[in-house]
Amino acid sequence: MNQSLSLPISCAVGSIDQYINSVNRQPMLTEQEEVDLAVRLKEHGDLDAARQLVMSHLRLVVSIARGYLGYGLPHADLIQEGNIGLMKAVKRFDPARGVRLVSFAIHWIKAEIHEFIVRNWRLVKIATTKAQRKLFFNLRSMRQNSSTLNREEMHAIAGRLGVKPEEVAEMEIRLGGHDVPLEGGVDDDGEGERFAPIAWLPAPQAEPSLVLEDAQYARLQDEGLRHALDALDSRSRDIVERRWLTEGEVATLHELAAQYGVSAERIRQIEARALQKMRALLVAAA
Repeated sequence: MNQSLSLPISCAVGSIDQYINSVNRQPMLTEQEEVDLAVRLKEHGDLDAARQLVMSHLRLVVSIARGYLGYGLPHADLIQEGNIGLMKAVKRFDPARGVRLVSFAIHWIKAEIHEFIVRNWRLVKIATTKAQRKLFFNLRSMRQNSSTLNREEMHAIAGRLGVKPEEVAEMEIRLGGHDVPLEGGVDDDGEGERFAPIAWLPAPQAEPSLVLEDAQYARLQDEGLRHALDALDSRSRDIVERRWLTEGEVATLHELAAQYGVSAERIRQIEARALQKMRALLVAAA
């Protein structure tokens, strides 16, 4: 569907009731009118035909979206997502299949609404697999009452939906939970911040293994490095210190070559051999 397709429904901004009244006044299409419009869209890319197909089925989106109000999301948002699904259905609709658009579009409308609900119902996604999505949208309606499911009920629901009883139990726990903000709200006495989950998280630097690792690293930096430097001859040590451990200007290979009366390549070889020796000593010390 091209982005230039617009749906000119006049209603006050934020007035969902007026929008619903507007779409309900849109004329219904006969089967032949629907086929003619679909052919115009499919064969000629006629956007006006697409607009008419979409406009005449907006009431279907409103009806389907109303069935998902129990998830606590705004009706307008559900309708908006359903409209996206309707437009996708219109784009893929083939009148040659002998199926009315209303039947074909239901799947696409529900798919978009489902995706929107799963994406926005919780901060943390509650349903990611196919089995979890099936349970998410069916478990509450299949419960006999609001009490916790027993083993027999779990197995019965699992059998009807074609999932594992363990997945039913997991989804029941997920649906019964709720989002908890990591950082607490600010109140007059500061209790919200003191007892927020973030206050109970350990400081990363206090983790024992990290403390030991930092101590070992500091020891290698100090004692290990001194020991490795002491193992070098005076020329090699001087080259390494002036190339790697000086706080001032780093000496170049050519400067050191001129000082020791050798080529720059020879200085590079001495440096590489010294660093290799030091690396081996540091590994052994660790």
